[in-house]
Amino acid sequence: MSDSKNNPPIINSNQQANKSSNISYFKLKFEDIIIIKQNFVIVEMGKLARKVALVGAGMSTFGRHFPAKRNPDLWIDAWLDAVKKTDKGIEPKDVDACYVGNFSSDLFNHQGHLGPQMANLVGLTPKPAARFEGACASSGIALRQAILAIASGIHDVIAVCGCECMTEQPTVNVTDALATASDNIFEYPAGATFPGLYGTLASAHFKKYGTTPEDLMRIGIKNHNNGAENPFAQMQETIKHMMESKMAKYEKQGRGVPEWHDEFDFLKSSSNPIIAYPLRLFDCSLITDGAACLFLAAEDVAKNYTEEPIWIAGTGQGSAALSLHDRETLTSFIATKEASRQAYEMAGVGPQDIQVCEIHDCFTIAELVALEDLGFYEPGKAAEAIANGETALDGSLPINTSGGLKSKGHPVGATGAAQAVEIFKQMRGIAERNRQVKFNVNTAMTHNLGGSGGTCVVTIYQKEV
Repeated sequence: MSDSKNNPPIINSNQQANKSSNISYFKLKFEDIIIIKQNFVIVEMGKLARKVALVGAGMSTFGRHFPAKRNPDLWIDAWLDAVKKTDKGIEPKDVDACYVGNFSSDLFNHQGHLGPQMANLVGLTPKPAARFEGACASSGIALRQAILAIASGIHDVIAVCGCECMTEQPTVNVTDALATASDNIFEYPAGATFPGLYGTLASAHFKKYGTTPEDLMRIGIKNHNNGAENPFAQMQETIKHMMESKMAKYEKQGRGVPEWHDEFDFLKSSSNPIIAYPLRLFDCSLITDGAACLFLAAEDVAKNYTEEPIWIAGTGQGSAALSLHDRETLTSFIATKEASRQAYEMAGVGPQDIQVCEIHDCFTIAELVALEDLGFYEPGKAAEAIANGETALDGSLPINTSGGLKSKGHPVGATGAAQAVEIFKQMRGIAERNRQVKFNVNTAMTHNLGGSGGTCVVTIYQKEV
């Protein structure tokens, strides 16, 4: 095996590395071929050792639930909804472990150690239970770890919980808690908040590609149109309806009625104030309480729960420097590119094969950048596609049919799992109201981003693998 610069060593996972060389060897649970030299690793992803299926998925309603409900109540709501959507039913005795995705119940609710708490509520103790944290990607990580655990043979069935109760705290405390996912050395002490950080990213994209505020407004309008059709969403209202309601209210009060001719006029007005330039109020996701539940099963047992399993075709996870100043570019997320590379290779598909995608639109600019990072559009070209309606519900690539974080809501620890719930519904043809896409979905994706892009999890789903 050569370790020259031009011919890096290629090691099959079934081979043993030459112990005398400077090559590190890792025995993985995938059928991988890995190229390893010194500290640089490229992994060519293979298939999972065992096929893993999503056999049931459900969620609580998203919204402002405190004090009537907290994480335990929201999790039970999600569990019951997922059981209801598992065709042949599922019971606690069938589940081997509980993986919980939660960002910061410690700060929001003064409650840590959520793994056993959530497991006990649904009758899973004394089985294994653990909490996973990766900022807004927490339940995306829990989902990925559950996939890998089942593929490895450790477990056959895992319940994934995503939960967050944020409204127990006032907005200033929520903002402060969320800021702990930024860099505590350079960003947080300087007063950086996530609207400010994403405003910086938006400004960079504007400068490099000529992106405009109207391009971001179209994303918000589209996502609210979808969210209005989602009975589980926090804001089930289109921006046009909000505009018309405000105009009617002013008229009833005898006040001057604003001359808003369309949603863009409304979104450029004082009713949509600047939060962190160039981002306005309707560019930002919501403070939300909610939970989601996913049931994953190995191929051997999946048919015990449904005749129509949704298979996990690919999974990937990437990372990046926590602070923006340590990154090479502000117009792209390397964590998204890496996570999607892994997922595409494992699934054996490309961006052109994805039919529906739930993208992490914590801010409207995040959706636009993700469209480019995931390979759906060339850098700087996503805005044009959005303007042409390609990402709309009836477009060629429907994005955020759930309403996204912008309209559905963003209980940060629950978001990744809730994205999978929407994909489950679209692929099974059971999306509520009028948001079911009009074609058969065979291949779909979820994109779950943490913080300002420090973590990303991408998952690809197929009806047949």
